[in-house]
Amino acid sequence: MDQHGQDYDLLVVGGGINGAGIARDAAGRGLRVLLVEKGDLGGATSSASSKLIHGGLRYLEFYEFRLVREALAEREVLLSLAPHIIWPMRFVLPHRPEMRPRWMIRAGLFLYDHLARRRSLPGTESLDFASHPYGQPLSSRLAHGFAYSDCWVEDARLVVLNARDAARRGATIRVGTALAEARREGGRWVARLALDDGGTETVAVRALVNAAGPWVMGVLDAAGAKPRERIRLTKGSHIVVPRLYEGEQAYILQTDDKRVVFVIPYEGRFSLIGTTDVPYDGDPAAAAIDAAETEYLCAEVSRQFRAPVSPGQVVWSYAGVRPLHDDGAVAAAAVTRDYAFDLDAPAGEAPALSVFGGKITTYRRLAEHAMQKLAPLLGAGTTSWTGREPLPGGDLGGLGFDAWLAEMARQYGWLPAPLLRRLARAYGSELPALLGDARAMADMGEDLGGGLTAREIAWLMSEEWARTAEDMLWRRSKLGLHAPPGTAQRLALWLAERPAAG
Repeated sequence: MDQHGQDYDLLVVGGGINGAGIARDAAGRGLRVLLVEKGDLGGATSSASSKLIHGGLRYLEFYEFRLVREALAEREVLLSLAPHIIWPMRFVLPHRPEMRPRWMIRAGLFLYDHLARRRSLPGTESLDFASHPYGQPLSSRLAHGFAYSDCWVEDARLVVLNARDAARRGATIRVGTALAEARREGGRWVARLALDDGGTETVAVRALVNAAGPWVMGVLDAAGAKPRERIRLTKGSHIVVPRLYEGEQAYILQTDDKRVVFVIPYEGRFSLIGTTDVPYDGDPAAAAIDAAETEYLCAEVSRQFRAPVSPGQVVWSYAGVRPLHDDGAVAAAAVTRDYAFDLDAPAGEAPALSVFGGKITTYRRLAEHAMQKLAPLLGAGTTSWTGREPLPGGDLGGLGFDAWLAEMARQYGWLPAPLLRRLARAYGSELPALLGDARAMADMGEDLGGGLTAREIAWLMSEEWARTAEDMLWRRSKLGLHAPPGTAQRLALWLAERPAAG
């Protein structure tokens, strides 16, 4: 059954990081925004990243100085907006003489330290692995290296927090809702939306933003538009293995094929290894790691670490499809990670803006640039604001995370320390709102597994658009790695027995 919905200024198609960022920026400028996502927020590319806020050290070799400078500057901005889900991390780069000379790496790291203002992150240092503890996990063949700074991010939560901030500024967020078709009519876009329950809804909007990532061409087709830009799909896969070393440092390994592989501390007990970069032409929703990719990642780590890593150690893996802006590069690894826009704004007609490419680190600047193009066409505010306002949970009262966590421990001493830390990292300064009137673990309700309680589930459903066990165990959290066997099935049954949050 088709029903007519209300009118909006802006329809954003795609609930990944770019779509959520644009919706937040637009709502803060006073526009009536509707964001639609056919699956879950951050359900595809934006939850399948290497979880890094980084400048992209290797992009310097491709002379991507503008992109690296913008990304480096954004590290500091995003750290201040969401210190609960973004934090500094030290990266160790072992030197392989057969790959690049030391002077070249040192010069690149000097640029990395100075291309943009660095306020809080420590700079580069040279390392002698014979004496420095960072050398302990590495092969004895590696004698020297460097350490530099970048940041970690909970990628899927970054998407949700942008959507939440958009919603509290007036945006409407709809998951399980796809764009079926759109047409220009009377100076507006008339869009037909396909709902999960089989129904449809029609809305009229003044402008359309196509932020569908790997599906950007399909949205253009649904709108009857011809693209002037192209995308190139590549698959990036990651594996998770039991923790390979002590310490909170990550490693960035130079590979024989001139790429890099990260080894990153993950979820306390594990190491995250990735990523691959292979051309992809299938359904982005069906992307999965293959045996060759797993063997490649294991072999690269085994070549440079003391202890070998084998496919049999993999406890979890994931893959995502990158919708890269096609700049004509021959090798997938050389394709730019920069972004481009295609603005279709015929005189007297409703505009449409399509987003090509981008990386999670620069999503906020991408959203600003998108609104710089659209705001004059919609009569919206032209002042950029998203770099000053914390994301939900990000206002820690001027305290660093550890000091703020200590204060939470004093207030909520009844929470087990590991659970308190996980909740604090996930929800930041919104933790008191989540806990509400709870004064003991019994007040948190049933534990469905791994510390996921009925109270937290209610928050995820009412405040974060979570609907399924997968949403909760693998995107809003990574409890799927920690919960006992059968948790997903038990949670799915529990959810099925209760009405969805409205």
